[in-house]
Amino acid sequence: MTSGTETALRVIDLITGGWRAQALYTAVKLGVPDAIESGRTTSAALAEGAGADWDGVHRLMRFLVSLGLFQGDERSGYRNTELSRAFCEGPSSLKDMCLLYGEEFYTAWGHAYSAISTATSGFEAAFGESFYSYLSRNEDVAERFQNVMNAGNIFFHKVPEVVDFSGDKTVVDVGGGGGELLAVILATVPDARGTLFDRPHMIPEARRHIAGSVGLSRVDFVAGDMFEGLPRGGDIYLFSRVFAGWDDDAIVKTLSHCYTGMKDRSSRLVILDRLVSDEDCSPMSALWDLHLLITIGGRHRSLENFTSVLGRAGFEVECTAELPSDTTAIVARKCNPDS
Repeated sequence: MTSGTETALRVIDLITGGWRAQALYTAVKLGVPDAIESGRTTSAALAEGAGADWDGVHRLMRFLVSLGLFQGDERSGYRNTELSRAFCEGPSSLKDMCLLYGEEFYTAWGHAYSAISTATSGFEAAFGESFYSYLSRNEDVAERFQNVMNAGNIFFHKVPEVVDFSGDKTVVDVGGGGGELLAVILATVPDARGTLFDRPHMIPEARRHIAGSVGLSRVDFVAGDMFEGLPRGGDIYLFSRVFAGWDDDAIVKTLSHCYTGMKDRSSRLVILDRLVSDEDCSPMSALWDLHLLITIGGRHRSLENFTSVLGRAGFEVECTAELPSDTTAIVARKCNPDS
């Protein structure tokens, strides 16, 4: 194969990537992975169960089998692969992620040109309001988004390995969402206590999740605005994927609340986030940084940027640790007053 042909095929592969994503989304929207698990293994059976047209489903399955998402054919029956089983119903299902990315986020990416040209949210261009305003008005989408955040927890179990939560510490999880990370920490560290802090509409979901996992005896729930104030007396203030939508001044304001609220000088501040750099940036971090621009007009930051905003709030970086999914833990302490 000539280099010119290879280049053309590579270009075609890139520009048709959205088609692949929408084909997968359609299969998940039709409930194909769950239907196959329940014994519907032909296009006719899948179409009947979903109320869809046989011919469309048949052609969709032929394509997705060619990608390795499913196995089999019409005669032998279709089978799930490890990939397609990830979208079956269950606690760790990626179904809601696929639906959110295939619907609202895909629509927002349709405005990528204007979003990138103006460095403003493509979501706002598509829907006429910010993503978080949209969530506040659409409970079903808000629930789906929270499920997506919980499903993206592939680094959560490693956090207690790089941050010391033991010693009867109180962990204040700021922007704790559905409570998945705090639940993992409390399950791993039996003598830790937790305070989950988030907007009022997030508290009921967090309470339900934590009640069903580690129980409520070691957890307090506080509703509020992190820019107005934070619970006081924490040993560890934890921010997991919280700062992407805010500018430096807003982050400094929140970190300053941590500074004044910390229990003592042994307290620590922990930021969990993807980092970007202009040299050797991973494709995942670079893509997610662009996605943040498209969806919320936000960004990922470099370690240098985080070091700067931490310094403005009176903190210094004590150490960093790498976590799965291109995530970094930044552990900070109050600056030495003599330094």
